[in-house]
Amino acid sequence: MTAKRVLSVGQCGADHGGISWALRAFGAEVAPAATQAEALERLRNEAFDLVLVNRVFDRDGDSGVDLIRRLKADEALRATPVMLVSNHADAQREAVEAGAEPGFGKAVLGRPEMLERVRSFLDG
Repeated sequence: MTAKRVLSVGQCGADHGGISWALRAFGAEVAPAATQAEALERLRNEAFDLVLVNRVFDRDGDSGVDLIRRLKADEALRATPVMLVSNHADAQREAVEAGAEPGFGKAVLGRPEMLERVRSFLDG
């Protein structure tokens, strides 16, 4: 069985590590992308089962919700599930309105509620 692949966009090194640690429960491979351009390039050239987008990108301060809007507006990429990684309820609402799946905050990494959010995309 091939491992599920997750693209982690805009996270700092520590948060990328935390996400990778949490998703080990599913045996998922977590690949980083620092910027929108890098994320879009990887998504156009590689297959991912889930995209996790930081609310504010660590490297350049770009908006995760803006990336979600771009992904959902792109016919070739819109089917790939995407979630916002943010503790802010208003940002989560905005992301879902833009087409994202309900996401989770860094405060719940590895907790049962976070694992349940991603289970349907990474289990099996």
